[in-house]
Amino acid sequence: MMLVELSSVPPAALPVAGFKDHLRLGSGFADDGLQDETLAAFLRAALASIEARTGKILLEREFRWSVTKWREVDRQPLPLAPVSAIGAVVQIDRNGTAIPVATERYTLEPDQQRPALIAVGATLPAVPRGGRVDVELLAGYGPDWSDLPADLAQAVMLLAAHFYEYRSATALHGSSMPFSVSALIERYRTVRLFMGGRP
Repeated sequence: MMLVELSSVPPAALPVAGFKDHLRLGSGFADDGLQDETLAAFLRAALASIEARTGKILLEREFRWSVTKWREVDRQPLPLAPVSAIGAVVQIDRNGTAIPVATERYTLEPDQQRPALIAVGATLPAVPRGGRVDVELLAGYGPDWSDLPADLAQAVMLLAAHFYEYRSATALHGSSMPFSVSALIERYRTVRLFMGGRP
């Protein structure tokens, strides 16, 4: 299985001004925007870290997930959450020929923890021998910062501030997140039972 991000978070969606307020940076100076690119980079790093830890996509974007075998013939849990739409399902044969699957053959089962691709009928489209199936997904809480749950938005701010505060540190301090961030994201972490299958 392979997951590819097809679109990225646009700069306008990042709360750089709010992050400046969070850091209590001065304003009203001629060089107010000088650090904007750096602050945006810390916000992106914090977003990526929290997404990796929780399995949740925070700001909406498109992904392509390639599979060479379905876990179940009629239901396949998706690797991301939340998923708002399945853009396409495409069979790719061993020669690279793409065959789009009719949308009437599958549907999305929405879930905040483990959304799934569900067959309409007996089975999901067959994976070609020696080939794969590409599933295009739209995942995330929404396109705007205001779409995020308040606790996740706060966790991003806290972690980005942590990265900013220790931006010059060279020593490793372990892989754990600050406790305040871990506490905020704990309820969003996916508990993986039965490897995503049915109990």
